[in-house]
Amino acid sequence: MKDNYLLVKADILPDYFEKVVQAQELLDQNKVKGVSEAVQIVGISRSTYYKYKDAVKRYSSYTIEKKAIISLLLPHQKGILSEVLNILAINNASILTISQSLPIHNLANVLISLDITEMNQPIENMIETIKKEVGVNSITLIALE
Repeated sequence: MKDNYLLVKADILPDYFEKVVQAQELLDQNKVKGVSEAVQIVGISRSTYYKYKDAVKRYSSYTIEKKAIISLLLPHQKGILSEVLNILAINNASILTISQSLPIHNLANVLISLDITEMNQPIENMIETIKKEVGVNSITLIALE
């Protein structure tokens, strides 16, 4: 059986729906230690949170990009691509395809397509991490779906 969804303007709903979303965001961002603290901050009961936590989401939560393509220019050195792949794995990005060119002037172009549905941070942050931690010459977000 398929789930049924409605798109409803938030200001006509009871305020506790928004507070459930706020509590979940506090938890997702590790700004609180647990549900008790989150619900206390936003002003709802634990039972209200648990009743609606799986049913109420921000609209943007349903439109999060699920696939991405990144292009990297990597030095032809042992372990560099492996480091990039480790960062992708740590961030729960699932690799769909990898295409690597032959190195020319000790640089190889790598194109990686990713499923980013389960990522634990925005892709822009992960790209910045790769820029800082790995010896990449350049990294570009080519496409986002």
